[in-house]
Amino acid sequence: MEELSHWIDGKRVKGTSGRFADVFNPATGEVQARVPLASKDELDAAVASAAAAQPKWAATNPQRRARVMMEVVRLLNRDMDKLAEALSREHGKTIPDAKGDVQRGLEVIEFCIGAPHLLKGEFTDSAGPGIDMYSMRQPLGVAAGITPFNFPAMIPLWKMGPALAAGNAFVLKPSERDPSVPLMLAEIFQEAGLPDGVLQVVNGDKESVDAILDNPTIAAVGFVGSTPIAEYIYSRGCANGKRVQCFGGAKNHMIIMPDADLDQAADALVGAGYGAAGERCMAISVAVPVGDETADALIERLIPRIEKLKVGPYTAGNDVDYGPVVTAAARENILRLVQSGVDQGAKLVVDGRNFSLQGYEKGFFVGPHLFDHVRPDMDIYRKEIFGPVLSTVRAASYEEALSLAMDHEYGNGTAIYTRDGDAARDFAARVNVGMIGINVPIPVPLAYHTFGGWKKSAFGDLNQHGPDAFRFYTRTKTITSRWPSGIKEGSAFNFKAMD
Repeated sequence: MEELSHWIDGKRVKGTSGRFADVFNPATGEVQARVPLASKDELDAAVASAAAAQPKWAATNPQRRARVMMEVVRLLNRDMDKLAEALSREHGKTIPDAKGDVQRGLEVIEFCIGAPHLLKGEFTDSAGPGIDMYSMRQPLGVAAGITPFNFPAMIPLWKMGPALAAGNAFVLKPSERDPSVPLMLAEIFQEAGLPDGVLQVVNGDKESVDAILDNPTIAAVGFVGSTPIAEYIYSRGCANGKRVQCFGGAKNHMIIMPDADLDQAADALVGAGYGAAGERCMAISVAVPVGDETADALIERLIPRIEKLKVGPYTAGNDVDYGPVVTAAARENILRLVQSGVDQGAKLVVDGRNFSLQGYEKGFFVGPHLFDHVRPDMDIYRKEIFGPVLSTVRAASYEEALSLAMDHEYGNGTAIYTRDGDAARDFAARVNVGMIGINVPIPVPLAYHTFGGWKKSAFGDLNQHGPDAFRFYTRTKTITSRWPSGIKEGSAFNFKAMD
């Protein structure tokens, strides 16, 4: 069985804690590798090494740092197939989904090539008599990222790219469920010219997370995961004087107006609700048709589309719409919430509870589920299921539909399907959610905008990627200078005297 490692000082290093976690193949349910879980001492040693390497990297001019990012982009494209296969093997998502995972991370690295421009300060000439004023953006030192299992390429790249381009050293603690791709990314950065020690990858569990939060050298922490853990990391990190950004859970609504193209809306719901087995923080998990006539027509269109979904291992290629969920525990939690929906009175229109795949009976597969007549007090509405489950909550009016999205504790993403520009503009202006789609089911901004939710979906003042990332990983220094009038002539300014 393969034993994975950490990435320390530019090479793979075996763990010394004696603790390991199993890494499963979600399609077969078999353990395919073991990953070491770092102790506090191991984490602290990696941070010390990063701190030693950081000053020289920070002194490297931004254009040269950007050239490393340019080479990373080339290498990510070169290794796309290899990265996608490793990602699918440990996560379970299909190869096209895995390539999308890498691609969306790659796009942030492309944005980081603009670091020389993004790091420029401001200048005011003659702010007062003989006084000039200017600012500069400087790196924080050592930053850390704690990233989730569902995007093992994209989110580490979202975190490490801007941090490194801004001149910081970076310590990544990826998910222990699918750790191979982050280690491969570290090798790519090294091949691209990143100096040893500037990027460290330390595998671990809560002990490593707490060590990151308590280590005084780490100046900033970025996290993506569940809301309870986001709240924990945010509060503990801030209490220790760190700059912290945390992104948590989601319950994304799609409002379907009576004038919407229902075939288009149904196709969008199937892709956004069931893609990647629903293991996406931007997945649409709640459909809100306005009016019973709209709801009946939508359900009529959804059922055959959902029943035709093909569930299977990534090795089946393009014949599969989505794969297994990441662990047996995740599967059990999804099915437990589905049963709660049945028990609490929702109508289970498409029932995937008894799904089984021949030859893969031990895999962590979950069939697609569709609920109708879901109420806001039900667990399947309140909680993030993180699985292939779509809940339909019928609204009598646009205002009722809008209030559903606004009243939910999560505020990551939402969408509206309509032909009415006024309704779309009103929705975008009023809804208290961070990312809005208008006839777009998964409104993930491109790399040059910022990604972030509201309410209990996000903690911190700045979002991920885009200009906010460079603000998060730098601090501003403002200089006010005055040069008194002096002797402009004489021997000191006589070039002949200097010959």
